[in-house]
Amino acid sequence: MFATRQVRTRHPVTDWEDALVTGSGRLGALVHSTAGRTRVTLSHERLFLPVAESLPAPRTSRVLPEVRRLLLRGRSREAAALIVRTAAEEDPGYAETRWIDPLVGAAVLSFVPLRPRSGPVERRCDLDTGLVTEDLPGGVVHRVLASRPDHAVAVEIASAVSEDGTAGGGLDGLLRLTLLEESPPVRLAVGSETAPGLLALRVGFPERPPGTLPGYTVTCEVVAEGGSVRVVEDGLELRGATRVRLLARVHVPAPGQPPLLGPPPAPGPPPAHGAIGGRSAPAAPGAAGPGGPRDAPASGAPGAPPAVDFEGILARNRDAHGELMDRFRLRLGGSGGRHAPGRAANRDGAAVGGTGGAPLGEDLLEAGPTPDLVARLVDAGRYAVISSCGDLPPTLQGVWSGTYDPPWRSGYTFDGNLPSAVAALHATGTPELMTGVFDLLDGMADDLAENARRLHGCRGAVLPAHASTSGRHNHFGPEWCLTCWTAGAAWMSRLYWDHYSHTRDRAFLRDRALPFLTAAGEFYEDFVTADGLVPSYSPENTPGDGDGQAAVNATMDVAVARDLVRNLVRAHRVLDGSAPGGRRTRGARRWLELGARLPGYRVARGGELAEWAGPAAPGSVEQTENHAHRHASHLYPLWYETDPAFASPRLRAAAVRAVRARLGWWRGQEADEMAFGLVQLGLAAANLGLAGEAHETLGLLATRYWRPTLVPTHNRGALFNVDIGGGFPAVVAAMLVRSSEGRLDLLPALPPDWRGGRVEGLRARGGIIVDSLDWEGGAARAELRSVEPRTAVVGLPDGTRRTVRVGPERAVGVVFRTGGDHGPADVPPGRPGSPR
Repeated sequence: MFATRQVRTRHPVTDWEDALVTGSGRLGALVHSTAGRTRVTLSHERLFLPVAESLPAPRTSRVLPEVRRLLLRGRSREAAALIVRTAAEEDPGYAETRWIDPLVGAAVLSFVPLRPRSGPVERRCDLDTGLVTEDLPGGVVHRVLASRPDHAVAVEIASAVSEDGTAGGGLDGLLRLTLLEESPPVRLAVGSETAPGLLALRVGFPERPPGTLPGYTVTCEVVAEGGSVRVVEDGLELRGATRVRLLARVHVPAPGQPPLLGPPPAPGPPPAHGAIGGRSAPAAPGAAGPGGPRDAPASGAPGAPPAVDFEGILARNRDAHGELMDRFRLRLGGSGGRHAPGRAANRDGAAVGGTGGAPLGEDLLEAGPTPDLVARLVDAGRYAVISSCGDLPPTLQGVWSGTYDPPWRSGYTFDGNLPSAVAALHATGTPELMTGVFDLLDGMADDLAENARRLHGCRGAVLPAHASTSGRHNHFGPEWCLTCWTAGAAWMSRLYWDHYSHTRDRAFLRDRALPFLTAAGEFYEDFVTADGLVPSYSPENTPGDGDGQAAVNATMDVAVARDLVRNLVRAHRVLDGSAPGGRRTRGARRWLELGARLPGYRVARGGELAEWAGPAAPGSVEQTENHAHRHASHLYPLWYETDPAFASPRLRAAAVRAVRARLGWWRGQEADEMAFGLVQLGLAAANLGLAGEAHETLGLLATRYWRPTLVPTHNRGALFNVDIGGGFPAVVAAMLVRSSEGRLDLLPALPPDWRGGRVEGLRARGGIIVDSLDWEGGAARAELRSVEPRTAVVGLPDGTRRTVRVGPERAVGVVFRTGGDHGPADVPPGRPGSPR
């Protein structure tokens, strides 16, 4: 019923960005071999290279009154220059824009045959197991897997097998563990150890700033079958081996602890926060110390090291990783088993999406945004994000890096990228993977409070737009005046609330969500004035009549503050046992008073929802619209739960105009960067019921921002990036189900191209679970449960509503029509004749 979740490509590898990926959350492996060399680039979620000292946020609060005065006169550029000048006067380090520490690759594990053969390389990735396989010329097979249960990367290189099942030729070549093949931006101190059963690197950062990461260690157990292994200057020379298996681990210590060089520990959970102990582990069998043996027999011979259990590691990861993938399934149109007439054929002659094996990624993309491609990209995107969720959330590049200089340093970008990457985790049934986001944010609490005090003289929390190893707000400049963006903590508060809303975990709401929401709210209690939110910032956009990005009352800032107030009020009512509409608790009253101080929305002269909720300087700088821009931040009130203000027909019509105006720009050829801007548009379009526009955003995403490996990119065909790995499935989910507390809308934005389909495992706010949703030929059926007993209103495509009572063991079937007529009243699940 569902398509095979496998990626297959013959697209040639030019660099690490063409890699197939496998990840355990903590560890990542980029698999990017060529005919003449196998190559695996290893990475770790905490390996941020300490390049520069992290300065505290500057004390610009002392010039805040003057900044506000300038902005209210429409002098944006002058206000931003004042902020930068004040920061540089305090610390010369702010004279230039400061960057966060970059996520870097740890090492490259490679095998170079003595007699390489030419020819194509076919590469595959099984999304259900995380196994990457490369078929090399001469019959050599290279398999790589990052194991979530084992906290290790398993690698296998096997020689060709003849028709009678015997080895068709041994592996002769050089096995190496090296640093990345480019110059690092800081000096590295590198030590290594090579023995017949071990490859290891110890990398130190001797010029690091105080208190930062001291270095890291990479260890690889090596087990060869058949032939011999000999230590040579550059690594291990294999002769006549039928198979070699390796188990690689990257150890990133806690600050203050030295990196260790030695054999890897036994499989099991790593120490907390990626730290390792201060004592070396005992020597592994076959490891050579000073003066020890330099050659080793094949596995199975007397004195040989134990075999690396590749198949056992694969089976364990299939259970752990596969269970996460299996929580959500999607079939659209004829995808996943039926060869529709006229469908594109791949280069093997099999139909794209047919049953003759997974089609080539390059053929899928060439065929355009078919329902089959959309369903496969949902799977591929979920795979990339699930593989990147460990103790920490995905960076811009997930858990992977093949460079010392990734774009934007590949940290956590909170003004759009990270929210896009994690946007589907709740909706597709993996809420526990959000824990890394909350752990990251809670660990930054002191820095966020310091930012609020130093930048704005306020209590509460201010989250920087970019971060990696700290939460200090020190990345800004005269053009990208990011200290004027104050929406970050309130935006992340929405993720805390949504986690409660999907899981109904009241302990989480009480102990983790409410404290974070309260800190975000306290900031606005101090920051909001009679003029609203000043300074303000609509990420990276400049008003059409403005001279800079610093602004007054950006719609995003207004929207996130309004959203925060609603969620704070609801949190207090839940925790105080007050039902909506009941008595207002003291905590709720406090936040309602804040809400009354916030500005409202504005309709621009062209009829669109304005990106800035009012003029900066009436009569001179009106803050007019600028639709030629990649962000769509002013549509925030439509990305999650709809702001109640949009019950106004006038505001709703303005939002529709805003979606269409920004989408018109994206259709042009100049719109080629920052794919997640289309996610923002798609979420808003789906919320508004604009099926055609939402589907168009998916089409643009599908045809511009994925490589033949089905790994997403940031720009059109360029820059390895996982933002839309979460954003793409989130848009699809929003087109199938729209939800708020107590309300569920089925198929709110179903495009005509999706004539039939089935989805399993959708999750919705209010703790609703859509076990299945089928539609075909105008008939549809949903089977609903919830994580706790409750009553919910179900909205149907024809505008009618039904009230259902659901619970963990109380499933309800809803039969309806995708348009026009709908089916009979609620029926028990599994009634004969329901569409499948």
